[in-house]
Amino acid sequence: MRIGCTVRPNVNFTHSASPYGTPPRPARDGTGDERGRSAHTLACVVSQSFEPSPAPSRASSGGRALRAAVGLSPERVTALYARALEGEGPALLPVPAGTPDARARELIVAMRPASVLTPEGETPLEGGAPVGEDTALVVTTSGSTGAPKGVELSAAALLASARASVERIGARPGDSWLCVLPAGHISGLQVITRALATGADPVHAVFDTDRVAEIAERLTPHVSLVPTQLRRLLAAGADVSRFRTVLLGGAAAEPELLERARGAGARVVTTYGMSETCGGCVYDGVPLDGVGAEVESDDPGGPGRIVLSGPVLASRYRYPADAEPGADPFGRDAAGQRVLRTQDLGRFEDGHLLVLGRVDEVINTGGHKVVPGQVNTLLSAHPAVAESVVVGRRDPEWGERVSAVVVPADPGAPPTLDQLRAWVREHLPSYAAPRELDLRASIPLLASGKPDLRALQEA
Repeated sequence: MRIGCTVRPNVNFTHSASPYGTPPRPARDGTGDERGRSAHTLACVVSQSFEPSPAPSRASSGGRALRAAVGLSPERVTALYARALEGEGPALLPVPAGTPDARARELIVAMRPASVLTPEGETPLEGGAPVGEDTALVVTTSGSTGAPKGVELSAAALLASARASVERIGARPGDSWLCVLPAGHISGLQVITRALATGADPVHAVFDTDRVAEIAERLTPHVSLVPTQLRRLLAAGADVSRFRTVLLGGAAAEPELLERARGAGARVVTTYGMSETCGGCVYDGVPLDGVGAEVESDDPGGPGRIVLSGPVLASRYRYPADAEPGADPFGRDAAGQRVLRTQDLGRFEDGHLLVLGRVDEVINTGGHKVVPGQVNTLLSAHPAVAESVVVGRRDPEWGERVSAVVVPADPGAPPTLDQLRAWVREHLPSYAAPRELDLRASIPLLASGKPDLRALQEA
């Protein structure tokens, strides 16, 4: 299945130049709007990584210089990002807020920027390597642990994604956009891009149900949320109908959650995508204009690997200098079109793409393969379950066992393992039913808002 249209490639911001001209000088006394670490801590992070040197905006060896941003406020990141999109200065590598110092240092060493900008100022670095001339943004990906790699995204791809998104949801010039996702992750950055592309300044806020509800009441913004955030807003009694659009992504959305939110008047649009596609590129199961989505499967109509194409694809990966690049997921199809072979499993149903889970998350239990997403969709519909995640854990007998991590709807009356196994067996083979129940007060999350699957697998 391929859905196509022409996407305008040119950048034409409709906002005035002044808010996104020269970024404000960072406060050096800690009293400005920066939210960063102390000067001493950041200096240690930088000095252990590189030695100072002059920082160019264009690399002398060709390509574009890369600037890392650490500890900056979302507003400052927005200003830097807007300049990078317009082709001014270095490309931007935002280190997500809350990243531990050791991890921040690891990211800087791996990504080799020409300079690091902190609330205390900019430090040129020696040993920086340029990114592609077309690159405006580098986001890092590798999950919660492991060696990081960068995803180089061009301004053309980022704006193609933003324009297709606002066209699909019918956003108008000047609409408000609320960003409660980290400005260092593609999810938050694309909220910023959509706002900039429609002539608006994004409104940034740390997620708090009362604060978000107040902003929604006052501004009626578009907003991007992960399922946990939407669930907490509903539990707090927030009027979710005040959002113009809720773009919901980052993790699978349970049918029960969607029903509750839409029943409360919310206009919820589910999204699927990743850093390599500039964020969400399939809305409510339908690819955005210009985006192609196919499923590679030996069984026609059956589940298989999702393959994506279109102007939203990343330009390339950026690996640490001493890293051995893995298999390149980017390639060409039979027609010569550039494609991304994802690590996700899916299938088409009535013309809509259903994402079933990741290829590398399939649980092999006793020789049977179980897709965690299918099991989790069933568990989340159980009346005694508020939140759930299904993972595979090592098992001496079965190789892996299907484990259900559950937040009970009523902590005083949690579901039992037998109840959940019976519930799943009504729809799936018995080997797919959980063999372990892990009751939790909450699901551990990554900074992006996604469940920390690695932590849950190793629990």
